[in-house]
Formats: sequence, C-alpha cells, structure tokens
Amino acid sequence: MSIIVAVRKGNRVALAADSQSNFGAHKFPPDNHKASKIREIGGSLVAFSGWGLYENILDDYLSARRAPRLDDTKNIFSFFRAFWKQLREKYSFVNDQCKDANDSPFGDLDASFLIVSGNGIFDVSSNMTISRFEKYNAIGSGAEFALGALHALYDSPRDAAGLARAGVEAGMAFSIYCGGEITARELPARRGK
Repeated sequence: MSIIVAVRKGNRVALAADSQSNFGAHKFPPDNHKASKIREIGGSLVAFSGWGLYENILDDYLSARRAPRLDDTKNIFSFFRAFWKQLREKYSFVNDQCKDANDSPFGDLDASFLIVSGNGIFDVSSNMTISRFEKYNAIGSGAEFALGALHALYDSPRDAAGLARAGVEAGMAFSIYCGGEITARELPARRGK
C-alpha cells in the first residue's frame, strides 16, 4: 500500500511518495526499511502502488532495454502493452487477475502507476487505461485523503512540490497503510500542454 501524489502547478510538475512497505500485517520503521517508490525512466518520473514485487520486475525489465519515452498517452500505452506481454512471457509467476465478480474482459496489472513528465500527469490504472490530469492526481490506499487535501490547497501559494508533499502527508495521517518518509522529485513543465 502506498500514497503517491502528482501535482502540476506553474512551470513545475512534482511527484511525491511515502516510503512504507507493508509485509502482510507488518510494517517496519523507516530506519530499518524504506521503499524507494519513485523511478526516473526516460526523462519522466514513475511511481507505482501495488505489489512490492513490481519494483523488482520493473527494474529487471528496464535493465535489458533502452529507457522508453513516457511523455504522452501513446508512448505510455505502448510501453505498458509491451510490459504486459513480457509479464506473461518472461515472468511466468505472474497470474492473470480478472477472476473477480466484475467479470472484466481485461487483464489486471494489480498495480497502478503515476507518471509525470514535462507534458503533465498520467495515471495508468490496473487495467492499463491511461488518463491525463492537468492539475493533480493521487493513487494508493491514501489517495482519497490526498485528493481532498489537494482540492483544498491547490490555489494556495504552495508550489508543485509543496502541494505534492501536503497530499502525501494527508494520506499518511489518515491511512494506516501509508507512512515512513516522504520523497519528492520535480521536473520542469512544458508550456502550452
């Protein structure tokens, strides 16, 4: 479980995350274990909420290829389509996850991703739907609290990184599955996007 927040404001776009990992019913203090949830990939920042194994799989998958451009909906979808294929072929311990009551015709990554680039904020849902956000978004177990904080604070004088941190703080304050330390990174935002 996680809280990951992306904010675009002014000429900056920021991504922030907590560092807590949950091991079943256990968590560890940050001086003993910190999850690094933000990755730089091809000039964009990427974070995910879901099974911790994705960190290992994503790092392994990316180590064998040139970093992709994750700066628009088309490029992000192409990357995740190829990644999905490799999950099935190379990582045979990954299960298909569409056996729930919804009877979805689509597979389930069983994770969500939040990507920021100079072009904006992109959410990759567990069924690989790519959605673009103009101001902010949050994923993970603390997302509803972070979104409330961002809605209330967005027009304040805080910059993108300050707002992203505030969203993570709200998620950490109200969700038992969020905690640890906050990591925040920023990129310049392109004009006119």
